[in-house]
Amino acid sequence: MTFFPSLWPAVGKLITGDANSYNYLLESIRMHPDQEILLEMMKNAGLINCKYHDVLNGICAIHLGFKSS
Repeated sequence: MTFFPSLWPAVGKLITGDANSYNYLLESIRMHPDQEILLEMMKNAGLINCKYHDVLNGICAIHLGFKSS
């Protein structure tokens, strides 16, 4: 993670009074598969014409796949 993970819980606590929610968010981001791995998971699940598009320089991505008929 290149977005200063220790900063977000502190900012969350400052703004909302709750650092735990931001710790959970960081852990959730860390555990989520990257774009290529998720793409392979979709293909392995039987979806076809799978692709993804990075949004905001890769901060998030939109994945698309179709169920074969």
